[in-house]
Amino acid sequence: MKKLIWCLILAPFFCAAQNYNLKPLNENTKTSIRGLSVVDDKIIWVSGSNGRVGKSLDGGSTWEWIVPKGYEKLDFRDIEAFNESEAIIVNAGSPAYILKTVDGGKSWLETYKNTDTAIFLDGLAVWDKKKAIIFGDPIHNKMQLLKSVNGGKSWKNISSKMNPSLVVGEAGFAASGTTIKTLPDGKVWIATGGSVSHIYHSKNYGSDWEVFKCPIWQGEASTGPFSIDFYDSKTGVAVGGNYVKDKDNSNNIVLTNDGGKTWRKPKVPVYGYRSAVTYINAQALIATGTSGTDVSQDGGESWTHISDVSFNSVQKAKNGNVVVLAGNKGFIYRLEVR
Repeated sequence: MKKLIWCLILAPFFCAAQNYNLKPLNENTKTSIRGLSVVDDKIIWVSGSNGRVGKSLDGGSTWEWIVPKGYEKLDFRDIEAFNESEAIIVNAGSPAYILKTVDGGKSWLETYKNTDTAIFLDGLAVWDKKKAIIFGDPIHNKMQLLKSVNGGKSWKNISSKMNPSLVVGEAGFAASGTTIKTLPDGKVWIATGGSVSHIYHSKNYGSDWEVFKCPIWQGEASTGPFSIDFYDSKTGVAVGGNYVKDKDNSNNIVLTNDGGKTWRKPKVPVYGYRSAVTYINAQALIATGTSGTDVSQDGGESWTHISDVSFNSVQKAKNGNVVVLAGNKGFIYRLEVR
């Protein structure tokens, strides 16, 4: 069995004495998966290259593969699903599209299209079933921001709300759609990298923004934070590094305890470039990337390497315990912890 990774975590936290069973849920599908939305322990949606969207209603035992008609060549880098019927997908590159389904993927409604050659959308996040936000690379040094208040049926450009302008060479990463994170009551964080790395934060659904420095590996187009997560309004983590040096862990994880205003390095870092990170609970976290997967049992302070298998994304069920990882060649795995 190939070594790695879909995490079904039934215990409240990881234990060093536990064994990690690696259970593939899907392999060798012609798509590179980056978009991942785990609704509960049964309903899992994924999205990726070649216009493919995958859906499982039985915890990954079986999969239905969907290609929205007319969008077969797109790379759907992010997906947000609400249940077995409703989901929103967004592609990377130009033209940029946002599609929504309300019938489980049988049909898709195009709710946004942008043909600007500079448009590149990086990540999608929702506050609830109605309110959602998408961010993209800067155009004329202005981060692109889209907001929906009707469940993704329509989108309003709110880029003008972002008063700080991005510097030359600063942009987002669409490696897993997780450089954006929302929490209830309008809180949202967005991470950028490249020439410099910043964390942009709004407390009121994107109406006003403040910006903080993020002292992770930066300075080159391939460096910066590739994923962030917040357990609550104060406690957060950012992972990344340099994707062209994916086994180098010089400075590719930082932690915050004040909502992103300041960041610090952990005692023992992750073991290489990481493109996705998620909290399992207050103490347990998992991070993954092209050079493998690591877990932490102490709030991100120290990390243990558990696999060398390459993945792009990881996510815990919004309403449940299952944790899923996804990557190239249609890889979808669950890691059972015993």
